Amino acid sequence: MSTAHDIEFGTAPGEASVPEARLDRIRKLLAKAERAGTPDEAEIYTDKAVELMARHGVDEALLAATGPPRTDPIGPVRIDIDDPYSGAKARLLGWIASALRCRWVIHDARGGKVSAVTVFGHASDRERAELLYTSLLLQVAGQLAVVRPPGPRESVAAYRRSWIYGFAARVHQRLLEAERSAVSETACGSAAGAPSVELVLADRGAEVDRAYDEEFGDLRRARRPQVSGSGYRRGAAAADRADLGGPRLGGRGRARALGR
Repeated sequence: MSTAHDIEFGTAPGEASVPEARLDRIRKLLAKAERAGTPDEAEIYTDKAVELMARHGVDEALLAATGPPRTDPIGPVRIDIDDPYSGAKARLLGWIASALRCRWVIHDARGGKVSAVTVFGHASDRERAELLYTSLLLQVAGQLAVVRPPGPRESVAAYRRSWIYGFAARVHQRLLEAERSAVSETACGSAAGAPSVELVLADRGAEVDRAYDEEFGDLRRARRPQVSGSGYRRGAAAADRADLGGPRLGGRGRARALGR
């Protein structure tokens, strides 16, 4: 988690802006992936969606760096997490957010359950994280309906919970790779004298960290989740096949805990 530099969405006067048109295109591609009849068909749609999403994140960062102040403000969005497996779903959202240059906070974590996650970062990155999480959550739900532990004595719930953790961890890795690819390609194609994309993103990250520390700096770090089921490896393998896109990789309620 290569980007599509040749894909731009021009607009006529009075039509949506390029960023809005691109986001609309991303949403449509993800919706087609969710309804696809086969994994191969879904992958075609989502590969393009994530290529556009990664490029969109870099372009928005560069636009905010050279445009008027606060064109991409830092702030939070709180997203409710439903059972079952809310603790594992919270990590899926949090690890997506982290890969997309956001910070995140878990709310009301008790007994493996989580009520909500706050994603904290620039508006364009928060939007990307929420959009992708919504799509991947539908994919997870479809696969969980059929996965079963290999042995009859293992709890189905424990297996599925560990499956989601494996899926989430692998998604995080793939998103990081997609973001690195987008940054590298943009940097190679930049004109002389253009802002350094690496420096722009580093500055934005530092701004998010400072704002996060002011808002949530007194929170303790979340403990590493304890996973008892044997589905982690199968979940990670499913994430390699997931309709995520990009290059395939090898092998303010009171928060109880936070994540990076």
